[in-house]
Amino acid sequence: MGRTVNSRRRASVLVLVVIALVILTALGLGLLTVSYGVRYHAIMAKNEAVAMLAAEAGYEQAVFRMSQQPDMLVALSDRKFNPTGQLAIQDGTCEYKISFSNFLGSRPVYRIVSTGLCGKFSRTVDVYVLQAVGGWDMGMCRVPSSRTNTAPVYYADGEIIDIPVHINNLKDSPDDRDIYITRRPRFLDPVEMGESRYDEPRDKYSSVMELFESGIYFDQPDNRITDEQSVAARVEMFKNSTNEQFKLKPLGSAPVSERQSAVQLEFYVESGVGKVRITNNCTVAGLERDRYDQTWDYRIEPGTGGTRYEKYPIYRYHVMPKNAEATGDRRVVKIEDTYVSQSFDGVKASPGGQIFVDGNVIIGGDLLSGDGSQILKGKMTVVATGNIWIADSVMVDGVRSSDGIPLNNNPNIMGLVSQGVIRVVDPGLSEEGGKPYVPGNYTYVPVGIKDNSPEYSRVLPAKTIIEASLTVGGGGFGAENVLRNGAGNRKENDNARQDTLILRGTISEALRGVVGAVNTDGFLKHYYLDSRMLEGILPSNFWMRGKYIPAPAGWHDYRI
Repeated sequence: MGRTVNSRRRASVLVLVVIALVILTALGLGLLTVSYGVRYHAIMAKNEAVAMLAAEAGYEQAVFRMSQQPDMLVALSDRKFNPTGQLAIQDGTCEYKISFSNFLGSRPVYRIVSTGLCGKFSRTVDVYVLQAVGGWDMGMCRVPSSRTNTAPVYYADGEIIDIPVHINNLKDSPDDRDIYITRRPRFLDPVEMGESRYDEPRDKYSSVMELFESGIYFDQPDNRITDEQSVAARVEMFKNSTNEQFKLKPLGSAPVSERQSAVQLEFYVESGVGKVRITNNCTVAGLERDRYDQTWDYRIEPGTGGTRYEKYPIYRYHVMPKNAEATGDRRVVKIEDTYVSQSFDGVKASPGGQIFVDGNVIIGGDLLSGDGSQILKGKMTVVATGNIWIADSVMVDGVRSSDGIPLNNNPNIMGLVSQGVIRVVDPGLSEEGGKPYVPGNYTYVPVGIKDNSPEYSRVLPAKTIIEASLTVGGGGFGAENVLRNGAGNRKENDNARQDTLILRGTISEALRGVVGAVNTDGFLKHYYLDSRMLEGILPSNFWMRGKYIPAPAGWHDYRI
């Protein structure tokens, strides 16, 4: 009987052991399965993450390559440029392609498709990008002071800079701040610097950081305004797309001092229609160079890469042939007659007016308005291979806000592009040495406002206003005949203690141009951003930033 009970107990224990072994085996198999699954999913997640990183790396490589091109539209039409590329990262590879997509108004939109691979995983980044548009971009915050030297230009105490600022990396040694500040100006919009914040271990910006109320960003791609090749490529593209009748090459032949040729443009509105009077073959009498040795009137010497500077004959007055109307040298056209649509790969941009001048341009006159103002109704870009002299206020027609800035729904806009300099003239120079010399076959052409009885006694408005996007490839934007010692040589409007220069638009300049010496000579500057410039409203492709950014809602990524 006892033996039977013991046998049964041993049998029960054996069953329990078998059951325990089965359970433990099942648990082990389960844990192995879970462990394998976790490991498998970890590997898959890692591969997918690597594929995504590879795709993003390809996108960054494509954007970098775009930033190195003088002009992307030119590059994409050039067989030497390969729009595709490959890139390898640890455990992954990618392939990308750059292409033109469309126009946003007149602003080219490009597409980058980058596909990253890791194992059997593929991730694609598909992005539409735009060339970034700035507010006030400059190659350097310095002005030429001699043939080979420059001097810093300071943002001063009390100034309010209500426009985004970008300054290229100067690459100076020792490495000092590339933005020059005295006391406490206010920067209301973002500031971008091409240089780093640090010259290790020194923090170059620690004492001024609080002045940048909307932030300051370092190590940003340089603006290409200092690249003569980039500017020339855009000028050539603009020339090729302009109507033949508005491609002008002035030949001024009047025997005046420091003779230069120019086209004069006068913008006005008549019966609700925007018009421009074009006078070709004008002759500019320049001031003799030895008489303005102490001014800031330099431009970059072509072909030197911005390393050498030269004096140029500044505007004194100009004349035109007496028979200009009979010969067709002087004519009036509607702004809309200058309109063209730039195109690429069969896609057309929004239309706008284009005038190309192989030479100098004078904007201003006393055609209709008594206050010297030029009024543009329409869209217009003027490109000059030489200088652009502004001889009046230049404003656009249409609605504007209470602070004077054109509203977003105002369709009227102007772009001025110069391979030389863009400068506001000194109308008082027409009186230098008495009455201007006007040869018998020519007529003196007044600009600005008549100051007193002699026709040649002229002055600019006390508040000279420029509403335009300015691109200056051969130097800077500023005022002519401002003395370096601040002695007050430039003629001011008698109704103002000091004249004011108001800019509503954007500026891209290879280097700074002097506007005035505070309280003594030239202008006080008030610069405001016209945000419409950011929307592709201007005709032509003249944005010079080396930075490309995703278009609104332009970023897409997905797995295959």
